[in-house]
Amino acid sequence: MTRNFDTQVTGGLFIAAAFAWWGGWALSPYQLGTFFKPEDFSAIFPHVRLWLWLYRVQIFGMVILVLALAALSSLVAGHRSRVLVWPASTVISVGSVVGAMGAAFYFHFGVGGAFDLHGKDPAEVGRYVDGLRVLTEYITCVTRFSRVFPGVGYLLLAWAIWKWRLFPSWLGAGAAAIGVSAMAVTMGFPDNLEYFIPVFHLNAVWMLAAGVVLLRSGINTVK
Repeated sequence: MTRNFDTQVTGGLFIAAAFAWWGGWALSPYQLGTFFKPEDFSAIFPHVRLWLWLYRVQIFGMVILVLALAALSSLVAGHRSRVLVWPASTVISVGSVVGAMGAAFYFHFGVGGAFDLHGKDPAEVGRYVDGLRVLTEYITCVTRFSRVFPGVGYLLLAWAIWKWRLFPSWLGAGAAAIGVSAMAVTMGFPDNLEYFIPVFHLNAVWMLAAGVVLLRSGINTVK
């Protein structure tokens, strides 16, 4: 196993991604559903600044995951496992960035609606919500992309972990579980995005575990 500054940085990034992505969501005082509802904005307004900052933390977690995957790819630059790790990291990263863009939509209109609609009559709030419906339909499609395609990436990553024993086999099993469940839940229940929440938690646990393994043991890149 190789354990050095490079693995320490990579492990730290995975841990930071896990805490930021999961923590920003878990600590939020209010969770939005797939579509905006009139009562969302009045619920957000009393805690709007906390809600705003925690949403930013969550989005930063998605970006930090991209950094972690780029660092992981650099660790295997001279190893045969790059044939799987690099494509896996690429597609997971693309999904994370697309997911961040989708989250930014809810962040922007959630905060804007909370401020702009405070004290307004229900009819005006209803018109605002109705005006977001079509755009939200598109964002739900983007969100599904951000979940299905990284699922493929996690399966490739699991394959690499098992084939070259980069990490303990249970970490590969976790990646495979994320990949299968991400695709199955998203494609099996495309109109119920909230069913993805257990996969989200599993992903956060996996990122944390990967970070700890990298910090404590490093990576096996023996040819």
